[in-house]
Amino acid sequence: MWKMTSKGSSTSYSRRSYRLTSDTEKSKVTGFVNDKLLSNYLHHTFPSSENAQLAATSRKPLNFQNLNEHLDRLLSEGLDNETEDKDQNMDGRLGPTTVVLDHTSGFEGLLLVDDDLLGVVGHSNFSSIRATSCVYKGKWMYEVLISSQGLMQIGWCTLHCRFNQEEGVGDTSDSYAYDGNRVRKWNVTTTNYGKAWAAGDIVTCVIDLDEGKIAFCLNGISLGIAFEDIRLGPGIAYFPAISLSFKESVAFNFGSRPIRYPVEGYRPMQDPPEADLVKAHKLLGYLKNVITTSMDTQEGILTEQDSASWQAQGEPTVLITLAHIFNRFAPLMCKVYLVEDVLMTYFLGILEGGGAVDEHPLIQHLLDLMWLLMEDYEVQECLKQLMMSLLRAYRFSPIIPDLGLQIHYLRLSIAILKHEKTRKYLLNNLTFDVLRSVVFFFIKTPLRVEEAGLEELIPTTWWPTRFDKEGKEVKEESAEERLRRRAYERGCQRLKKRIEVVEELQVQILKLFLSNKDKGSSEASRYIFLNKFRKFLQENASNRGNPAILCPPEYMVCFLHRLIAALRSYWDEYRRRNPSAILSEDAYVPPQLFFNGKVDYFDLQRLGGLLSHLKKTLKDDLASKANIIIDPAEISAISMDDLDEDDENVTQQRPGGAAATGGGALARPSWLSSPTLGRANRFLSTAAVSLMNPRRSLATVEKVKVRTLTVEQRTEEDIEGSHGNDGLLLGRPPDEPDHPITEKSLLEILDGAIMMYNLSVHQQLGKMVGVSDDVHEYAVALKDTEDKIARCPTKRKDILDELTKSQKVFSAKLNHLSRRLAWINATIYSKEKMLDIYWLLQVCIRVIEHSDQTKTLFAFMPEFYMNVAMNSYSALKNYFSPVNSMDELPGYQETLSRLAAILAKHFADSRIVGTDIKDSLMQALASYVCYPHSLRAVERIPEEQRVAMMKNLLAPYEQRPWAQTNWILVRLWRGCGFGYRYTRLPHLLKSKPEDANMPSLQKPCPSTLLQQHMADLLRSDSEMAASFLNSVLNQLNWAFSEFIGMIQEIQQAAERPERNFVDSRQLKVCATCFDLSVSLLRVLEMTITLVPEIFLNWSRPSAELLLRRLAQLINQVLNRVTAEKNLFDRVVNLRLPGLESVDHYPILVAVTGILVRILVDSDVQGIQRATAVLLADPCFQLRSIQYLLGENELAAMGATSPPTEKKHFSLQAYPDYISLEELGKVEGLLSHLTRESKQAAATAMPTSEEDLCPICYAHPISAVFRPCSHKSCKACINQHLMNSKDCFFCKATITAVDDYTKPSSS
Repeated sequence: MWKMTSKGSSTSYSRRSYRLTSDTEKSKVTGFVNDKLLSNYLHHTFPSSENAQLAATSRKPLNFQNLNEHLDRLLSEGLDNETEDKDQNMDGRLGPTTVVLDHTSGFEGLLLVDDDLLGVVGHSNFSSIRATSCVYKGKWMYEVLISSQGLMQIGWCTLHCRFNQEEGVGDTSDSYAYDGNRVRKWNVTTTNYGKAWAAGDIVTCVIDLDEGKIAFCLNGISLGIAFEDIRLGPGIAYFPAISLSFKESVAFNFGSRPIRYPVEGYRPMQDPPEADLVKAHKLLGYLKNVITTSMDTQEGILTEQDSASWQAQGEPTVLITLAHIFNRFAPLMCKVYLVEDVLMTYFLGILEGGGAVDEHPLIQHLLDLMWLLMEDYEVQECLKQLMMSLLRAYRFSPIIPDLGLQIHYLRLSIAILKHEKTRKYLLNNLTFDVLRSVVFFFIKTPLRVEEAGLEELIPTTWWPTRFDKEGKEVKEESAEERLRRRAYERGCQRLKKRIEVVEELQVQILKLFLSNKDKGSSEASRYIFLNKFRKFLQENASNRGNPAILCPPEYMVCFLHRLIAALRSYWDEYRRRNPSAILSEDAYVPPQLFFNGKVDYFDLQRLGGLLSHLKKTLKDDLASKANIIIDPAEISAISMDDLDEDDENVTQQRPGGAAATGGGALARPSWLSSPTLGRANRFLSTAAVSLMNPRRSLATVEKVKVRTLTVEQRTEEDIEGSHGNDGLLLGRPPDEPDHPITEKSLLEILDGAIMMYNLSVHQQLGKMVGVSDDVHEYAVALKDTEDKIARCPTKRKDILDELTKSQKVFSAKLNHLSRRLAWINATIYSKEKMLDIYWLLQVCIRVIEHSDQTKTLFAFMPEFYMNVAMNSYSALKNYFSPVNSMDELPGYQETLSRLAAILAKHFADSRIVGTDIKDSLMQALASYVCYPHSLRAVERIPEEQRVAMMKNLLAPYEQRPWAQTNWILVRLWRGCGFGYRYTRLPHLLKSKPEDANMPSLQKPCPSTLLQQHMADLLRSDSEMAASFLNSVLNQLNWAFSEFIGMIQEIQQAAERPERNFVDSRQLKVCATCFDLSVSLLRVLEMTITLVPEIFLNWSRPSAELLLRRLAQLINQVLNRVTAEKNLFDRVVNLRLPGLESVDHYPILVAVTGILVRILVDSDVQGIQRATAVLLADPCFQLRSIQYLLGENELAAMGATSPPTEKKHFSLQAYPDYISLEELGKVEGLLSHLTRESKQAAATAMPTSEEDLCPICYAHPISAVFRPCSHKSCKACINQHLMNSKDCFFCKATITAVDDYTKPSSS
């Protein structure tokens, strides 16, 4: 006997093939069973109420000739009465029987309405829209699914209500609304009402026009009567209506779908299809009869059988019977109400018994029947409605403790997707296009802890209770606290196990999508999925400025983790079959994918710039290293396209804009904001111009893709390759190993996963850390409150009551947050999720290392690989700890060192041209050297790479972002300088740090190894040393001058009598300039300490000049900062927010460190030279040095100074920061300069004005230029010659500079 295939793909019979009433066919099919058995079988399958009482012998015989007549009679029973009832039901309602949103005239503002006219998204300040039907008598209801929990007003309005961008439903006299965002009801005025709603809630709006009352329900629970005595009478009818703010979204159900929470006595705005429902349930009953009945042809009797074991064996009698059922059932299954109420309920019932999905093959057999006995368009529409209903149910079902609802819907999804033909249809036509199956991989976070049952699952809550002065958690805990923490952790573990069940089902769905063994009569599922997945990535990469089109980042996070699990499973499965391939733990993407054109990277930036530019400049390297020839015509075409791109965008967008404004369809995926998950949208606008068009239209992106290979046109052979065709791995560079990695399709999926992380996953990981931060802040506040209660006097009962009230509020909030944090830690920050991100980091490191070996072709690598390498490490360090420790990751230290080598090598890589990526690399390296574990990783990289890194850091600052470079050098020195062992500045100790994990707040961890490399480089290359120090001095001069200019403006604004607000941005820039000045001074201190001869060994070129410039800048800084009652003093005393870091201590100790090094710690000759240069500078003032020790000029001369209210600054006031040895050196410095300045003053000869340098008027003339013989001091001419060779005065080219000595007068 012929047996139907379980896949449903090898046989395709149309329903039209069955001419079921023909005599010819009857004789063929009834030959298998006798007429009596056939009649009994058909009577049993299609029982009628009138035959139920009759004995089998007295019933009219049934056969396939009269079955149609019998079936029609059965299905029409009772329908006449229902038609009369339906006519009566119309009383009290006006408008179309199919109720939708009025997208033609009943709206105000800008709105996006789904194509089913039931979902709506606000796109202006406050948009309003009403339904197409109204009611004037009777009791009516409708439901609204809340998709986002923002500002909305939902209710009823009359036709006379006029809304605008400020006033909506509930703001006019004949409109009434409930607002669950602000928990209020609205009718011109507003009062408290109801409870807060959350995304996924269902609001039921009911109106009783007999009693004149309006009420609302939330998730089936009545919120009470909201309005009474509403206006009734002639001309008054009420429409369902809503007003919603920007990006808020809902979906209405007027009755087109089964009402989730029916209210007794109230009718939905749209009548359910009662007649069709009766027919569908009857037909389903007949189908169940077929499934549970077996014919014993030998005995001539009917027997019952277990439906779970049923399968269509190809018996003609059964098949013809089923064909009669599906002939009537199929048209009904194209209607969403019937699919949801009948078919989905039946399928879910099949799986209710539990067990693995494979233990319920009945769904597979039923899908076989649907494809066999229904027209293609019918089964396709039915499957589409079924999967979209499943998706809505999964997405918006409430969270319950065992996640039972979500598991139920996922199990049915798996059962359906296990059917090959169904899966391929859904992949081809729905996944990522309409269905947006990414939703199936999301596990939403419950916004209401109580309703999610987390109180029962995690009965004991815990949060940190001990903190140090800086607000950091202290690990010590009492025995009671330990017990409580362990109980909480056990509850978290129970929750995690339940979530893992859902995650495993989600991975099963992805494994079905990634199957490549189901080739059958069409392409394997994996290659259909791969092409759709690439298009999905393109949408999200090319529309970053249009959030409405993007996949929500919280969905992306879950999707990424499930994709990694499925991908690694298939990867390792291939490795088991092919031992020469590599394991998933060693996975990487080979570099040829980046330049062979087989994978589309859209318009994403490459490390070397635009792809078109790289193809032109590196075409010879592509030919020689990868055997890839670029067609000159293609290069020319690319160039022209780049030029015309913007013009094309403008012309292509104009018609779209016009259509959108007129209410036409706008291609906008509705899965983010629209709960109906519709196919397309109508864009409604009362304005004249639509602002919704993306800057880059999809048409242009498609045209760009054709240059390589259009995603939709790729086949399995294009991806995997075949004999003599490498597929995706075409163009293997010579340095790339020639061994199999894995299936080539998996490489592209891995590449897409990394791109997904870059698009939005990292950003979302950082966002969700906020809950942990909230727990910490509330815990600190609670601890502070409890301490105050303990100290509060018993007499002050009023204060004690307020503190106790605060304590209860904080405790309740912490109970809620700690349970919510348990959910987030289980779904986002678990150990398994951490290992996924760590795996991505390792993959990116390997990809960068392999690409680096291709030399110039490294420029083709997309920037996002470098970004993900840096960001994934940042996420592991900052987001997953302290819940999970990085030290427990396998091979962590080696990974750290490899990442350090990448940062050290590529932050100054000439092959990388993008400014943003270069800045990111520099910032990552700067952060890396702030933490001891990562700094040691930098020290572990090969010496050659360390030296090259330091050489790049010492390049002249003018050629790159010097602030970050300087920051790196400062971090290498911090902990070694004068008074430079602090983590936070002394005057900021009492204030709370913004974030203790910030790089700038880490304890000093200097690197003597890297300092030594720096010293060796500066010592051995005098030219590099001179250019480096010259640039540092230039930047110091600029930064400090800018700082002084800004504080002058701030001081002037503060002194004005009228109230002035200094711009916060200006304050921030001012503080930044100050911090830069301090860090530049510290770099100078480090240089002088490590290589003093650069300044003090005057046999080196530029040494004297550098020392004079240094003395000049030091004197300038000292004079500005130490003058009594000066500008700096006044601004510091203002203590403006934003200028917290500006204080005497940081800048004065940095300057002191330099002075001590050159005037105390040097050799005798060095001290003499430094002293002479410092005293020779006309700006030198001894009182500035006295200021450091809290002395003024009167005290220094032995006089007593008058008492002052203000305490003088003194280094002696910081014993915790400055050692006694350092103070002794400062005292020695002061006595040395006091003595030398007196001696210099005594021996100084008066200099006439004619003998002074005409440029600076500070030093005597000491140099004469050749050939023009003009004169100046050596300091001026040496500094000038660093930048120009022209004479100051005559612009002649200077060929030599000779010493000048004034001839003695006769």
